[in-house]
Amino acid sequence: MSPHSPNRSLPGVFTRPAAPPDHVIRYGDHADQVIDVRREGARPDAPVVVLLHGGFWQAAYDRCHTRPMADDLARRGYVVCTPEYRRVGQPGGGYPGTFDDVAAAVDAVLADPPAGGPVVLAGHSAGGHLAMWAALRHRLPVASRWYAGPPAREGARGHVLGCVALAPVADLGGAIAAGLGDGACRDLIGGRLDRLAETDPMRLLPYGRGRLVIVHGAEDRVVPVDIARRFAAREPSTTFVELRDTGHFGLIDPLSRSWPSVVDAIGSVARPSR
Repeated sequence: MSPHSPNRSLPGVFTRPAAPPDHVIRYGDHADQVIDVRREGARPDAPVVVLLHGGFWQAAYDRCHTRPMADDLARRGYVVCTPEYRRVGQPGGGYPGTFDDVAAAVDAVLADPPAGGPVVLAGHSAGGHLAMWAALRHRLPVASRWYAGPPAREGARGHVLGCVALAPVADLGGAIAAGLGDGACRDLIGGRLDRLAETDPMRLLPYGRGRLVIVHGAEDRVVPVDIARRFAAREPSTTFVELRDTGHFGLIDPLSRSWPSVVDAIGSVARPSR
């Protein structure tokens, strides 16, 4: 059974009320090609967090369940951009549409950031995979439709300081082999393992783009922590934070005891001098 199966109750953060975004950026014509922006009176030079939601890339799960964490980060002085993207089960979702949308959404934020501070790419679960993938687009072949040129110089507007991945599917090939998500990982790429060369963060290393922090719960039963351990062993620049007595969803719940570690991880990238 999928961890997100309707037969399994979802954590309260999925249904907790949260404020609507301050405004919405549209980056395409599809209804899901939008980015929610929350700024909560942030300073003009505030750091920008691009927050990609999880849900095993499936149409049943959208950005709304990340609103509580986005609200909390906005209250802490960040400008939070939460993209939606086409997902598996929707026309155009999966490969290549999901990757097209994430690349376009990130590029839209970098081209015209809603604040002047540095940009942090972040995501949870499947969104952690997408955040890492977006941070590694400079490692794609130049001929790839998603190739992004060398990172902008530090201090430039739209400069990506790094990536914070929360319980990410960091090894897509390994997740497919393990059958995670009742086959959702395989569905993302249409069952074509040759597509892993362009879609699997593990296969795009070395990282070479600012800081990379992974936060993962040792008791995660949705995306087992061994996936993050393998990635961190392969990429020595990774700061790997493994939290004891923590499962999958505490990392997106501002009311959980794990949340301060998430806030610290994002701050360590966005405000490294603190």
